[in-house]
Amino acid sequence: MADLEIRDLTVEADGAEILRGVTLDLDKGKTIALMGPNGSGKSTLAYAIAGHPAYDVTGGTITWQGTELNDLTPDERARLGVFLAMQYPVEVPGVSLTNFLRTAVNAVSDEEVPVREFMTRLRTEMSELGVDESFLQRSVNEGFSGGEKKRFEILQAALLRPQLAVLDETDSGLDVDALKTVAEGVNRLRGPDLGVLIITHYTRILRYIDPDEVHVMFEGRLVASGGPELADELEDKGYENLKAGAAT
Repeated sequence: MADLEIRDLTVEADGAEILRGVTLDLDKGKTIALMGPNGSGKSTLAYAIAGHPAYDVTGGTITWQGTELNDLTPDERARLGVFLAMQYPVEVPGVSLTNFLRTAVNAVSDEEVPVREFMTRLRTEMSELGVDESFLQRSVNEGFSGGEKKRFEILQAALLRPQLAVLDETDSGLDVDALKTVAEGVNRLRGPDLGVLIITHYTRILRYIDPDEVHVMFEGRLVASGGPELADELEDKGYENLKAGAAT
């Protein structure tokens, strides 16, 4: 039994079927890349795993370490160790980054983390990710650049220490330097206690994060699976051959 088991998953949003029978396994200690063109259903899978209420699971199951997630709320899933880094992080005006992170850490901890311990951990992780300490007084994502928002997502993961990290288009909108910094942050998190699902339609982040498996999604279905060489093939040939194969 895999730690994450997705079986024959179908998902609708706004009355339209988006995922059409997706089956996927992921174990802690492994990193999977999910690739595909825009509109193929990759982000829908991420939101379905996290429990976004706008995405209705109409068939199949999502099971994490033996617990079926289908009927659990997002916060219940988070307490089980599930983390989603969103493609488009939202701004939360009036809520400081420090208070947001401390509340989140305490919510998934067995007991409240002392302020001194929390601030030491926070400053250490911020330094590793190149986040200036002036951000401690800023509101969550308000006025952040694209790179700053993505660094903040990885900062959350570093502090929350999830067991499953779903990274939805973490590389989108990043310049080369920001991409390297974010990738280094993800690599620092990787280990035997964390399973990582990287969702992307580019191969460039995979130059810095080596996946154990690569899967390709098209029109809500997985149409190809393989090792890292599959990403290289997509870099050379694009998605057209896979689209043609899915249509036959």
